[in-house]
Amino acid sequence: MSKPHFHVTAGLLWKEGKVLITKRPQGSHLAGFWEFPGGKQEPGESLEECLQREIMEELAVDVKVDEHLLQVDHDYDTKSISLHLFQCSRMRGEPRPIGCDVMAWVDPEDLDRYKLPPPDLQVLSFIKKFSSMRSISASQGK
Repeated sequence: MSKPHFHVTAGLLWKEGKVLITKRPQGSHLAGFWEFPGGKQEPGESLEECLQREIMEELAVDVKVDEHLLQVDHDYDTKSISLHLFQCSRMRGEPRPIGCDVMAWVDPEDLDRYKLPPPDLQVLSFIKKFSSMRSISASQGK
């Protein structure tokens, strides 16, 4: 019997060189783990629409989805997922934790101090490289 497969989105939101992470609520799959905001794609929804909806539900902020950065596939015991990581820019609102327990702005170098789910752990080295490339371009005025 094959396991169900889900497409899941995650967005990178930045503020002063720090990236936003949220803590999964009690009673949810992987409760207590920290993750990048996003969630499971619904039928008929594009990945970008999914990410916008999930960030609105979790953080009450409207975002612009700028760029698909990478995809990571992961197998759990009962399901498999493809995690799609996107670069986002904040549009309207100030993020606040409404669909998650808490949120934090974290320096990318400190992300390994947080308990992250396996798919999120797989993107850490990419995020650290991406973050340093972002700060280099910003310092060069690009």
